[in-house]
Amino acid sequence: MFVGQPMFTIQDAHNKGVTAISMTSDSKRIISGGGEGQVRVWEINKKVQSLKESMKEHKGPLTSIRVKSNDKECVSASADGTCIIWDLIRFVRNQVIFANTMFRAVCYGLNECQIITSGTDRKVSYWEVFDGSQVREIDGSKSSAINTLDVSHNGEYFVTGGDDRVIKVWKYMEGELVGYGIGHSGEVSKLVLCPQQKYIVSVSVDGGILIWEYMK
Repeated sequence: MFVGQPMFTIQDAHNKGVTAISMTSDSKRIISGGGEGQVRVWEINKKVQSLKESMKEHKGPLTSIRVKSNDKECVSASADGTCIIWDLIRFVRNQVIFANTMFRAVCYGLNECQIITSGTDRKVSYWEVFDGSQVREIDGSKSSAINTLDVSHNGEYFVTGGDDRVIKVWKYMEGELVGYGIGHSGEVSKLVLCPQQKYIVSVSVDGGILIWEYMK
């Protein structure tokens, strides 16, 4: 293994560019989303990378994909105002969620019985996986879109970032803001909470990468 060297390349994975990507926990599949609205499932190993299935229901570019921990399901978010929960065994839609927003991010939460979303409407919304019903909505920002979010491994907290350039930490059940960080000089485009819940890593459109100490 050579650090920093590509293991393989999938050429022309999407004809309008790859706009979202995720991977199963067993590292045997990549789930990609494209600008044309397709969700594609790739079987991968060091020698062969093959397209397993292509699913098309979104009418806009994909913005976020998350895979359930059992690798049997994933959820995709799109700028067309829909989130779709997909069965990765039968490759069909399980549920679709509609909202008056351009979704920017989606995550599983609360024992993976719920998903939470964010987007241009400045809201963080909670949805039931079973029937797609909305169970809660909180104001994630007073002034601008929320571009990214992540849920802690214990499900107690989630973190958000967006065009207001502020990193925010929330209690999941209460929907309560418990901490924030200011440091980016550009809009926050992506953040992740490390599995050990010690740090938050965030990136912004100005090229900045910041590492924040995370207090449980």
